[in-house]
Amino acid sequence: MLEHLNLLWFSMLNADAGLHGWRLELGIAAAKYLILLVPLGLAGLWIGGQPLQREAAVRALAATAGALALNACIGLLWFHARPFAGGIGHSFLRHAPDSSFPSDHGTIMFTVALVLAGARAPAARRFGAALLPLAAVVAWARVFLGVHWPLDMIGALGVAIAVALLFRSTAVDGPCAALAESMATLYRRLLARPIARGWLRP
Repeated sequence: MLEHLNLLWFSMLNADAGLHGWRLELGIAAAKYLILLVPLGLAGLWIGGQPLQREAAVRALAATAGALALNACIGLLWFHARPFAGGIGHSFLRHAPDSSFPSDHGTIMFTVALVLAGARAPAARRFGAALLPLAAVVAWARVFLGVHWPLDMIGALGVAIAVALLFRSTAVDGPCAALAESMATLYRRLLARPIARGWLRP
């Protein structure tokens, strides 16, 4: 049943063979480059210098690492071929024929968005809220271009929700705070000169 729905949804979302021009370029930009907003945004929160922003950035980073580790375990336990590997639909991006479920791109985007959306720092919450619809765009684009199934993205969202809930619990407050402090110490050592010159916040 699920595989039937997966195939049906894929056939509705996947681009036609003649895709070209601005629609192709837009799809590729969304599928490949929107994810770059994640490291840029986390770096921006860190450079802002406020403790709550830095803690939120570290929590989102740690949650993403945990989510990707979970994805790797799922991929090892259950291999699911990508559409192009089975000759299904049309593919417009080069990709290794590894397991498609869940999507790493979708997992990263959804995890960071959900973790930051629940942060205590207002700037982090705003960035998380802005990132969430962009995560949906990335999910659509990678199905549109034929490198993922719709259920890969639903799986990514499920992983992201589970990990985000875990990282909202008090059990991870201590480890995240310790990691943030360690990263702050390293940051101040490595960038001591620009910090001393006032180019960066300590």
